Amino acid sequence: MSRKNTKRILVTGSTGQIGSELTLELRKRYGGDNVIAAGHKRQPSETLLTSGPFEYVDLSNEESIEKAIRKYDVDTIYHLAAVLSATGEENPQAAWAINMGSLYNILEVARKLKLAQIFWPSSIAAFGPSAPRTNTPQETILIPKTMYGVSKVAGELLCNYYFIRFGLDVRGIRYPGIISSEVLPGGGTTDYAVAIFYDAIRSKRYTCFVREDTVLPMMYMPDCIKATIDLMEVDPSKVKRHDSYNVAGMSFSAGELAAEIRKYVPDFRCDYKPDFRQKIADSWPMSIDDSVARNEWGWKPKYDLAAMTKDMIERLSKRFNEGKL
Repeated sequence: MSRKNTKRILVTGSTGQIGSELTLELRKRYGGDNVIAAGHKRQPSETLLTSGPFEYVDLSNEESIEKAIRKYDVDTIYHLAAVLSATGEENPQAAWAINMGSLYNILEVARKLKLAQIFWPSSIAAFGPSAPRTNTPQETILIPKTMYGVSKVAGELLCNYYFIRFGLDVRGIRYPGIISSEVLPGGGTTDYAVAIFYDAIRSKRYTCFVREDTVLPMMYMPDCIKATIDLMEVDPSKVKRHDSYNVAGMSFSAGELAAEIRKYVPDFRCDYKPDFRQKIADSWPMSIDDSVARNEWGWKPKYDLAAMTKDMIERLSKRFNEGKL
């Protein structure tokens, strides 16, 4: 029997922006009963509940994690639960405790139970103003200015340590901003690039919390899911690093995104009123060099700004016309 048919997967943070869509895609690939959605606070969608098992798991408690793993005979974990950048700055102590505490517990349980694979996402938040902001390389200075970024750097080091010291197959990606038509994000600095579409469709007006000239790396959700699963499915011999890989989809300014939206919503108006998130955005890269991921395991995005915008507008317009937005 192939490894694909025998995988048993636990997805933490399954009700979040990435987790909700990744879980459904994994269920398509591996079968609904083989992919267990784990949550703690946010109410799961009806689709998530009806397409496979759902389990409430307290990630601050190793026993709770181990109980779920033993119950479903899990061998692979996608650990997505986290406090994001903007929310993390409002309560940095909680961000550290949740982000690092949950990762440590996941790694420890995986080590003790000898699980096959762990996926953990890092972020462009791991970079700081000391790193080159254009074509930020895989190897560079990591001195972030947010607690979210600090937890990502520490997490990368911890994941790499568990691979070197215990042989745990941990794999990771430094996600850029993720744009999704299905689930609103929850407290990230790149959230404007999702919210702007919803407001453009609903009211044809949006107030952006970063400057018009703010450029950040972004990725459309289908590419995000593809990169995540591609990395986890590639032969171990091609995975040369176990901290996190740079990946990129596109880079654009807030103004360029608004202009692209106006091709479909001509009377759309975007105002710019930067808040505390502007300072975070200014400390992050404007574009990412992901040549290492491309060369080592064949990463290649499908969507650019034009293709992403067209698809987002079509999907959200359809939901708006059906009264679902």
